[in-house]
Amino acid sequence: MADRGEHSFRLLSHRRYPPDVGLPRSARGRARVVEERLSAQFPGDAVDLCELDHRNPYELLAATILSAQCTDVRVNKVTPALFAAFPTPTALAGADREVVETLVHSTGFYRAKAGNLLGMGQVLVTKFDSEVPREVKDLITLPGVGRKTANVIRSVAFNLPGLPVDTHVGRLSRRLGLTEETDPVRVEHELNAIVPAARRGGFSLRLILHGRATCRSQRPQCDNCILADLCPRRGV
Repeated sequence: MADRGEHSFRLLSHRRYPPDVGLPRSARGRARVVEERLSAQFPGDAVDLCELDHRNPYELLAATILSAQCTDVRVNKVTPALFAAFPTPTALAGADREVVETLVHSTGFYRAKAGNLLGMGQVLVTKFDSEVPREVKDLITLPGVGRKTANVIRSVAFNLPGLPVDTHVGRLSRRLGLTEETDPVRVEHELNAIVPAARRGGFSLRLILHGRATCRSQRPQCDNCILADLCPRRGV
């Protein structure tokens, strides 16, 4: 005979996943439904969904470096002047640091970001023939580039499998029961196992958009959420 704790768990599970509506219990099944619903709310591919203005992989790389601890809106106000002054990796590699610092000042942490931009340009020129590489192992050798930025470049600039994990993706993935991991790299690996490779970039960007608009860190708007009926941690 089941004890009271097990009985309570079954009742809670029943409330969260009513069998009569056929909601998925597995992480893979929830990921599929999450993608279906968010795709309807945020249509388009990774290029359409990316909110950083850019015209080529180099510009996206620079914009993504600047987006650390900064809004995309602010970055988009800064990059036109930056790209006008330094339109290529070669131009950026030879830039005056003070000029770059002045151009990116409003994005915050401007000294570190200017250093990363200059270093990125120099490594692209000396190691990659002024071309932005496509592989994660190469991208993360660039100053200011970690796995998140590398996956943004792969999925948006090159239409290759890449699932960037930022705070929104991590938070929503845990709330939706897709992972229990807190380390971004482990979250990425667990999501890669349940999200088809061709859909990973769009999946990540849709989670980010949904996290900004509805599933916020504080006071998530569960009553207005299209995922509430399949969320194991609704209201948390």
